[in-house]
Amino acid sequence: MEHTFNLQNIVRTNIWNLKPYTSARDEYTGTATTYLDANENAFGSPLPTAYNRYPDPYCTAIKHKLSTIKGLPPQHIFVGNGSDEAIDILYRMVCEPAKDNVIICTPTYGMYSVSAAINNVAVIDIPLTNNFELDVEAIINAINTHTKIIWICSPNNPTGNSMSKAAIEILLKNFKGLIVIDEAYINYSQQQSCISYLTQYPNVVVLQTMSKAWGLAGLRVGMAYAATPIIALMNSIKPPYNVNQASQLLTLEALHNVSKVNSMITQIVTLRTNLTNALMTLPIVQRVYASDANFVLVKIADNHNATTIYNYLCSQGIVVRNRATVHNINNCLRITVGTLAENELLLTTLTHYKNN
Repeated sequence: MEHTFNLQNIVRTNIWNLKPYTSARDEYTGTATTYLDANENAFGSPLPTAYNRYPDPYCTAIKHKLSTIKGLPPQHIFVGNGSDEAIDILYRMVCEPAKDNVIICTPTYGMYSVSAAINNVAVIDIPLTNNFELDVEAIINAINTHTKIIWICSPNNPTGNSMSKAAIEILLKNFKGLIVIDEAYINYSQQQSCISYLTQYPNVVVLQTMSKAWGLAGLRVGMAYAATPIIALMNSIKPPYNVNQASQLLTLEALHNVSKVNSMITQIVTLRTNLTNALMTLPIVQRVYASDANFVLVKIADNHNATTIYNYLCSQGIVVRNRATVHNINNCLRITVGTLAENELLLTTLTHYKNN
């Protein structure tokens, strides 16, 4: 079947015709000895590291390093202030406020709905099946002429499972809008990244982040991988210097130490298995769902209340994520895989709870 995706057909007219802001560093991209173009403080700053100059507006060094890691040209990479910036930009790129809609599949990452509300975009919710899989037929039936984006989180937050690649491909072949696959937790999964779809499907956008496996949540750096016309539009919408200099420098340093990250991932996956097995021995736990992420979704036994247990853990100085009232995962807690000591403290504390 010939793919009929046409980016111009779904991009907002004002965005397609946008003349983006050009910063001083857009006009000159070489290396100079004297910069008198951006009204910076030439004397430096109170800090020992020089942050008086504006950062690279396009994170060029990061993109080139990611290019070697991911095996695709830098022109296919957007770097933003966390994945949340990419999410917001995609809304502003293709969704006409008070006119267009997007599809989400709950339970899923909450920012898809929040960003939709901020941008005044309607949300069509097609819940996951009881097995937390995509309801492909229902999604296709829900698509209308104003549907611009389908959001897919894989591995999914908060359920932890990876979505069927076959299901994703069916949607890619049957939808003329953007399909955004959020792979924040892909490093913990054995499933291959959907970045491989970029050569075949022009309407796929893959989101990843430095916040999870790379351990850089405090730096707020996220990436989008897509066809070059999509990346070009995202760059035209973003603020001039959206990723600060400190985040760029530290991210680049981290990207040169892939082996340490891989070691941490291996340890976390092992700890995830051990934590799952230990939680299943507790009488208060009914089920621990299989996870491809660095967290587990825990179904609390029917004779106990997840919110009560959440409050108890908080009183003991342990904070987990209360998902007790979320549709389709009621009476559940989402628990991040911590260090060995943190996991043991959690388990000990939950063991004491059963005696209360």
